[in-house]
Amino acid sequence: MGWHAFEEHWDNTFVRELGWLGVRIDPAPVATPSLLAVDDELARELGLDPDQLRTPEGLAVLAGNAVAPGSEPIAQGYAGHQFGQLSPLLGDGRAHLLGEVVDTHGRRRDIALKGSGRTPFSRGGDGRAVVGPVIREYLVSAFMHAAGVPTTRSLAAVATGEQVLRERPLPGGVLTRVAASHLRVGTLVLLATQGSREQLAEATEYTRARHYPDVPADDPMALLVAIVGRQARLVARWMSLGFIHGVMNSDNMTLSGETIDYGPCAFLDQYDPQRWFSSIDHAGRYRYSAQPAMAMWDLARLAECLVPLVEGPPDAAVEQAQEVVESFRTTYDAQRLDLFRAKLGLRTVRTVPPHEDNPADATLVEDLLDIAAAEALDLTGLFRDLARTLREEPTPTLDGITDRERWEAWFGRWLIALDAVRTDGGGVTHHGDRKDVADAMDETNPVYIPRNHLVEEAIAAAHAGNLEPFHALDAVLRAPFVERPSLERYAEPADPGFTQGYVTFCGT
Repeated sequence: MGWHAFEEHWDNTFVRELGWLGVRIDPAPVATPSLLAVDDELARELGLDPDQLRTPEGLAVLAGNAVAPGSEPIAQGYAGHQFGQLSPLLGDGRAHLLGEVVDTHGRRRDIALKGSGRTPFSRGGDGRAVVGPVIREYLVSAFMHAAGVPTTRSLAAVATGEQVLRERPLPGGVLTRVAASHLRVGTLVLLATQGSREQLAEATEYTRARHYPDVPADDPMALLVAIVGRQARLVARWMSLGFIHGVMNSDNMTLSGETIDYGPCAFLDQYDPQRWFSSIDHAGRYRYSAQPAMAMWDLARLAECLVPLVEGPPDAAVEQAQEVVESFRTTYDAQRLDLFRAKLGLRTVRTVPPHEDNPADATLVEDLLDIAAAEALDLTGLFRDLARTLREEPTPTLDGITDRERWEAWFGRWLIALDAVRTDGGGVTHHGDRKDVADAMDETNPVYIPRNHLVEEAIAAAHAGNLEPFHALDAVLRAPFVERPSLERYAEPADPGFTQGYVTFCGT
């Protein structure tokens, strides 16, 4: 069905219930839009015909040149802590929430445009996005979804036919983003700092009803517990993939628990916990290793918003909120260990007590990452190579290790752990054939990720009018766990010289 047939499916609860938390405004038309990509699978999930999106009428909506029937575009208002400092009013300065639909699975989804023109929140900006960051978000969000990471998704990418002035003139673009919602920690920060208690309570209840219906109403601390838990599990997934968000400001943390805003994001090649790539993160506040602590910092700002809604003595509410925020670390640590255990093929709990040659799983994980840091190993290739050792296949990443004695000691302990007697809750059992373990590891360790140099290659080619590298990389990333012939270059890390000087920019 096309956008006209879609009219009856719009159900814009944000506009209806919280319309005062934004400004109703249509996207600004662009000169000569052309389609860069459409996610056919996502379109069908939303109840849309992808072929209809490729028509002139569909393209007009995706570019912001027309408003789909039933859509009620609005620029949302929110605040945010940018690199630790409160910005009291941010809002959608170059985005328009077109509305909400209930998809074919019964899930409510936002459909929004990014780069769609000025709004009252633009603060002097041009309201536009650049093709490069649009392509980056399209590629990375597709990979994150395929890898099982909760994420906003990209329905379409459009070139506007206009130049956008940044450090230099660059081709403009518009991204169509789909999200569980665009509610952020910064949404409640705006109301807690500038709104009324009634407005704060109304937005909090809307968040609970939309994203956490099992949480009791009028229990802000129970809502905080749910949000903290989702964020802890989300960040653990980032860390297991070597993903660096790049700009973890409180306006970039969703209340739904999805990853949002892929502007200056990047992935680790050479494993270095202290690495970051964002051009605007001058001190490395959001470096890879700091992401759990920064998530807790943002969640503490959320807790400050919810405390005034708690009935009873304020001091007791503050103490309870602190405990909830601090529970992030326990949930995160447990989830991260589970993920890395799976990456190492340790899928069940061992009954053999830890000892020097058979250490606890957490020790095994940390010792491996210490080796990866000391040897500057490619994180993605490392875990794929571990599975290859069990099949006696070539291991290009492991072959580069220089401290062989240290490596062989760890490797021997890992093999002992794999062969240890384990229990799955139904009695004691042996782990099983090592080939089966390797296959299970390959199901959790991607062979293909959006490697920084490949993303930049796709962007550069698109700037020159060649979309083939973009579409080829997109196709690879949508099946990241399945190794395929003739795709070797997509699994190879960048040259160290590229990584050393690599910088990402926020342009969407």
